Amino acid sequence: MPIIRVELLEGRSKEQKRELAQAMSREMVRITGVKESSIFVVIDEVKKENWAVGGELLADKFPD
Repeated sequence: MPIIRVELLEGRSKEQKRELAQAMSREMVRITGVKESSIFVVIDEVKKENWAVGGELLADKFPD
């Protein structure tokens, strides 16, 4: 049961997340040979205020 975890900033559309899950699943099958039905893809969306790079919150670096 492979689990693919993706963390990204919130704001992607449902269609983008669907396409990402499909592409990652397809590549996992291609590379490892596991059944697609056994693959779990977990997408965690993070608010910019909860993500920092170089000690700076992305919400401060890239305000809306």
